Amino acid sequence: MASLVDSGWQYLVTHFSDFQLSCIGSFLLHESVFFLSGLPFIYLERAGFLSKYKIQTKNNTPEAQGKCITRLLLYHFCVNLPLMIASYPVFRAMGMRSSFPLPSWKEVTAQILFYFIIEDFVFYWGHRILHTKWLYKNVHSVHHEYATPFGLTSEYAHPAEILFLGFATIVGPALTGPHLITLWLWMVLRVLETVEAHCGYHFPWSLSNFLPLYGGSDFHDYHHRLLYTKSGNYSSTFVYMDWIFGTDKGYRRLKTLKENGDIKQT
Repeated sequence: MASLVDSGWQYLVTHFSDFQLSCIGSFLLHESVFFLSGLPFIYLERAGFLSKYKIQTKNNTPEAQGKCITRLLLYHFCVNLPLMIASYPVFRAMGMRSSFPLPSWKEVTAQILFYFIIEDFVFYWGHRILHTKWLYKNVHSVHHEYATPFGLTSEYAHPAEILFLGFATIVGPALTGPHLITLWLWMVLRVLETVEAHCGYHFPWSLSNFLPLYGGSDFHDYHHRLLYTKSGNYSSTFVYMDWIFGTDKGYRRLKTLKENGDIKQT
């Protein structure tokens, strides 16, 4: 496995410059993972497949789904890509590299664990600030246009929010100056996590059924259904920040009622 990764990486660094890999390569990887993981949930919703696992009974219209995709492409090419290019010198200065040797799996694992921890902390507070009255009305309400989220709505947001909460994702790598392969793996995991959190389905194989501190789709779907002043559930990947600061009490209460059969699916 290691030799296969080495061979693949050798091909990339031989045929493409560090700038091309860091900027264009990162952008293409992000777009591929994001749309390939998010588009199937649009199909599931339209076709009605696996509807028994759908968290809400409501469906988005094809027009609403199309609007989301159009805006996403605009934001990705006009905000995300320029941001990746503009931040390249900063990451280089912080120690990011694409050259050999590749980092060990121990190093990669330790760094990504650190990224998840610091991203959860920064995202929680940034997200909670976005739910203050002025910022919600003028910025964060764009993301909440979809009270019934589907995978691709995970990155549907005001450009200011993309910059604001995007900081939570990049602050960890900026502090450690990782190898590009570590950054790519972190990006893939983060995209898959946020798409799953917004997918609108809670499956028997969902990670939240196996990882006690993992939020997942059921946890975040609750956040989209409620008014901004009462939603709670501000966490990103893991839920301990909401538990510590008591911002998940409404969700826990609702979950208990559902488990006791006192409330039906909305």
